Amino acid sequence: MSAPVIDPVRPTAPGSPARPGARPRRTTPARFDTALGWSDRPGPAWTFRILLCLIALGVFAAPFLTILSGAFTTNAGGSSLSFLPHDSTLLNFKVAGERGIWDYFTNSLVIAGGGLLLQLVVCTLAAYALARHRFRGQALVLTLFMLTMMLPEEVIAIPLSLVLGDVPVVHLDLKGTVWGVILPLGAWGFSVMMLTEFMRDVPDEIEEAARLDGVGELRMLWQIVLPLCGPALGVAGVLGFIMIWDQYLLPLIASKDPTDYTVTVALSILRTDPEVGSGVVLAGAVIALLPSLIVYLLLQRSLVTGIAAGATKG
Repeated sequence: MSAPVIDPVRPTAPGSPARPGARPRRTTPARFDTALGWSDRPGPAWTFRILLCLIALGVFAAPFLTILSGAFTTNAGGSSLSFLPHDSTLLNFKVAGERGIWDYFTNSLVIAGGGLLLQLVVCTLAAYALARHRFRGQALVLTLFMLTMMLPEEVIAIPLSLVLGDVPVVHLDLKGTVWGVILPLGAWGFSVMMLTEFMRDVPDEIEEAARLDGVGELRMLWQIVLPLCGPALGVAGVLGFIMIWDQYLLPLIASKDPTDYTVTVALSILRTDPEVGSGVVLAGAVIALLPSLIVYLLLQRSLVTGIAAGATKG
């Protein structure tokens, strides 16, 4: 007696009629995965994670909302700040403008734009040389870039002030000029090391094929290496702009006159002015916050992509 033939269960294609007598298959809803491992089913763990998110939101959003509220509040005081403005007004921004906040804002834009452009060019060229070429002392150069990240600004403030007052070899006085702030920011060890690691992952076969076609160094960098390092350039651009925009000590020691100050230094001047209140200082803080916020919102996709690519690299 032959054994019965068992018909294997085969998946039913979408839209095809179900077989007679077939039991309906149970479908499991797609899980809502996040960094915290959330699921769509409420429970103690779900409640705890919601609580953690609310705490994090309060820690990061509360100061921003307080600054924004105080900037639009008449006679805002340190003990009367709230999340919602009372007696809304634009007078604080008008007074801040009369105190020259927009001139300082323009100085900051010029320095941040020029400094970021120079920084990206210098760091890209340095990273390309370190990543795609081999030479003696390469490890020493990388170590020196790493050491620049370990030195706080306060340690090099006085030597840097002396150098800016009399640049060696050329004997130029850069104090009181935008170049006195831009040139020291021309190279950043973080961007050099990050771009170096990304450029090292460019396949050698691509470079060898390009060199067989007669591609030179600059063309190799511009047309082949840089397009493959787009996420890294996005990270370097966002973090570099924020770093330059938030500079306080360098614009202070590189200036000769208060008109040379940036907006970050101007906020400290407003803070010590007895004729203005906290609302004017908070209005200046909102003005100083806008460029960094705009740059981050515009390039947040490149920032997240670059960080994710760096985390999964290798």
